[in-house]
Amino acid sequence: MSTEDKANQISSEAQDQEPNNPISDPAAPQSGDGAAGPITLFFIIGLAASLILGWVIFPQLLYSSKEQPIHFNHALHNELVDDGCQSCHFFREDGTYSGVPKLAQCIDCHEEIQGESPEEEKFVTQYIEKGREVPWLIYSRQPDCVFFSHVAHVKMAQMDCATCHGNIGESENLKVYQANRITGISRDIWGQSIAGFKRNTWDRMKMDDCSECHQRENVNQNSVQTLKGGCFVCHK
Repeated sequence: MSTEDKANQISSEAQDQEPNNPISDPAAPQSGDGAAGPITLFFIIGLAASLILGWVIFPQLLYSSKEQPIHFNHALHNELVDDGCQSCHFFREDGTYSGVPKLAQCIDCHEEIQGESPEEEKFVTQYIEKGREVPWLIYSRQPDCVFFSHVAHVKMAQMDCATCHGNIGESENLKVYQANRITGISRDIWGQSIAGFKRNTWDRMKMDDCSECHQRENVNQNSVQTLKGGCFVCHK
């Protein structure tokens, strides 16, 4: 065997002993590329489940629903009174607001059952005749640490009732009252949308909404930096 043949034989044996390490083809599919699809799908499913849990299921667990003791018909009463909302919700001589009517305001018209409504019969027999105040559930009742002045907003600022309370004067039935199981505060304060979205001025009554309106109307801007003129205007 010649010297050249021996060299070729040695080279061939060396190549056979080397590990198979082919050069990777850039166009060939990589092993990690197939995981991108399932990861993206898992992320979308997780996001959707989180939104459903947080925005749909959680509010149902957080809030308890209660029916009002009487289904009051605002639309019917507004047809029979002259002053609209002020006929039942008025300012007293000392400037305080009457809020929810007491039996004394209702007896003149409801001393006897009017019409054939089951709610009217219930109101007269269970409350008027027994002298019991109706335990109304107040949608707009703020926490105890908050002071709200109706006279400042209705009389001084000339705000319409619907700005905060919506078109309740046109309703024929009272909506279901929802209360936060933790704080006991009405859901109307925080709003129906747990995400904080709102379409109308009356969708919620949070401090952020009050502050936004005050800034827009330039209310108390000179004194808002001071302790007495700022926080303590609305907070006890």
